[in-house]
Amino acid sequence: MTEAPTTDPVALAQALIRCPSVTPEDAGALAVVEHALAPLGFDCHRLRFAEDGFPSIDNLYARLGEGGPFLCYAGHTDVVPPGPLDAWSVDPFGGVIVDDLLVGRGACDMKGSIAAFLAATARFVGRRGPGFGGSIGLLITGDEEADAVNGTVKMLDWLRDRDERPDFCLLGEPTSSKTVGDTLKIGRRGSVTLDLKVQGVQGHTAYPHKADNAANRLVGILNALLTEPLDQGSQHFDPTNLEVTSIDVGNPAANIIPASAHARINIRFNDWHTGESLEDWVREKIDQAGGRCELTVRVGGESFVTPPGAFTDVVAQAVARVTGKAPKLSTSGGTSDARFIKNICPVVECGLVNRTIHQVDEEAPVADILALTEIYEAVLDAVFD
Repeated sequence: MTEAPTTDPVALAQALIRCPSVTPEDAGALAVVEHALAPLGFDCHRLRFAEDGFPSIDNLYARLGEGGPFLCYAGHTDVVPPGPLDAWSVDPFGGVIVDDLLVGRGACDMKGSIAAFLAATARFVGRRGPGFGGSIGLLITGDEEADAVNGTVKMLDWLRDRDERPDFCLLGEPTSSKTVGDTLKIGRRGSVTLDLKVQGVQGHTAYPHKADNAANRLVGILNALLTEPLDQGSQHFDPTNLEVTSIDVGNPAANIIPASAHARINIRFNDWHTGESLEDWVREKIDQAGGRCELTVRVGGESFVTPPGAFTDVVAQAVARVTGKAPKLSTSGGTSDARFIKNICPVVECGLVNRTIHQVDEEAPVADILALTEIYEAVLDAVFD
């Protein structure tokens, strides 16, 4: 395999995109990262984790330096499937540039960001040398887009066993909205998914007194959940929102009262709540409705926030120096691996524009990748000033 140029972020991003690393496959993506870091003196560790019921995952941890401050960059090389190939205007794993846009699966989520940090690090170490006064680390997982079981969580446990603890973490998720650097994520909402099954008694619609309509009771419970606002938001978060994502009774006939009904609900919640408190709230509504119900709950992550402070200031000032504009500090969007990293150190997310993530013809402007590289280099300069 030919080693990609370590100071050219666009070439690195192209090399990464040409690895079809759809979770759980690595397809050579981690080798691109390792080949960029090893010549700089990074100590690289391939970490393969396994757990029953989930695919085994390859991950990479790399570190240069031993002392502090210790800045760690976190990212993922795995990508979502491209979907129908004939819907793409180019090969989704070709890494081609069209009209100054790098097009391909993972261009903005988030191989372009990884490439930018690799290039920024190479430039920084090239200028300052290995004795820059601290440590730079990278946590690169292949398990962010799927189960997130054999990736960042286990890597952090591995670090803990080695008594390694970053002081700050920069996560390269595509946080920008319209222009690169316009938004930083300093936290994330929590996510809880609830599967509600209501049991009744089947019957003829002409004789409702002889049946118990599970669909009617389900609709009543959902109405109770939807009509009561959970909160009005908080200092760093928008109001909590509840969405019904599926309703099913499996009933093909118009004259049969269904015996069972099922709904799936997702709640994206702020720091007024926890997954447990929301489960209690839903169960209270179910109990008020009565009848036979079964509720299954899965908490995808709790809400968290890194309050504005020294590290958020460093990243925001780096953005302002490169773009001339102060970024917005946000907690919007879905979950990310920051929900695990925040347990060990402050984490700020800063990456490319997220307009085309998970879409056909996912793209990142070449100019944005170059600008993000400058932002990351400015962060390194500030941390190790």
